[in-house]
Amino acid sequence: MLRHPVATDRAPAAIGPYSQGMICGRLLFTSGQIPLDPATGALVTGDIAAQARRVFDNLHAVCAAANADFSQVVRVGIYLVDLGDFAAVNAVMAEYFNSPYPARSTIGVAALPKGARVEIDLVVALD
Repeated sequence: MLRHPVATDRAPAAIGPYSQGMICGRLLFTSGQIPLDPATGALVTGDIAAQARRVFDNLHAVCAAANADFSQVVRVGIYLVDLGDFAAVNAVMAEYFNSPYPARSTIGVAALPKGARVEIDLVVALD
């Protein structure tokens, strides 16, 4: 099966040997996004809600580069340094998604790159 990388300057550049997204068949798999400002590459300041919004905005840009949007997301993976942030991230996610909601997992982790408090990845069904 052919794979096609997805890249956009509207989301942070990869900080390692990976693509922002990869299309395989009729699915888009995004790499995990942390709350980096795409213009500066710096971690955004603010509370967990501000960080989560930046992450979802970055993911939206990757989806748009693949001609997709959040209505096509079938799975969300959320990684939190502090599971006490679950409710706040959940509230932010509700700003970006409508019913029927995608499947989701939320995993507590010890640390994330650049000191981020949240990282999120997506699986998107392409039309």
